[in-house]
Amino acid sequence: MKACSALILILLLSACASQPELAHEADWEQVVAQRSGDEPLSGQQHGSLYSDRYMFTLYEDKRAYRVGDILTVELNERTQSSKSADASIDKNTGINVGVPLAGNLNTAELAMELNSRSRFDGESAASQQNFLRGSITVRVTDVLANGALAIRGEKWIKLNQGDEYIRLQGLVRPEDIDVTNRISSQRIADARISYSGKGDLASATQAGWFTRLFNRFLNPF
Repeated sequence: MKACSALILILLLSACASQPELAHEADWEQVVAQRSGDEPLSGQQHGSLYSDRYMFTLYEDKRAYRVGDILTVELNERTQSSKSADASIDKNTGINVGVPLAGNLNTAELAMELNSRSRFDGESAASQQNFLRGSITVRVTDVLANGALAIRGEKWIKLNQGDEYIRLQGLVRPEDIDVTNRISSQRIADARISYSGKGDLASATQAGWFTRLFNRFLNPF
């Protein structure tokens, strides 16, 4: 009895646990300059009007290509999927056993007939659509040996009833960045795009603790 009560208590506590608030994971904390390429040029102070801090070449490409460079990603994501399945099984079985004539015996009463039928029909359908448009400015966090740029960034928007955020990371080719230093999200390899939030609006779409308890533990189907 005690073991049963303890088990029920554990189930209730696990179901009552509220959804954890979204927090800045370690991977998404503000990036601190850890590479020499991220550090600003100090420039040698020698009294001249020239300073390497503001150096640029006349024909230099202004598109991002170094660690620490910033570029803008145009979000244009649209996905649609659907799936359906139908199944039907119908099985009929019949057995008829007769008894041969034997003198004056009435064999009709000894005959036997068996019939059985089983049938199953099943149908399922699922569909999902996603649409995301906007822009987010990210920074280059690494340059791979093949020249691909690893990018990562996030944007937080504070609203009256909560916060919303967009997070993005992936790999891009420098040649896919246009002259305005922008790139489409459809050109990002290994893209990870997150759009969510926290607060009253986000909590309103979550099931209550009793609903989660019933769906997770008490629903046998």
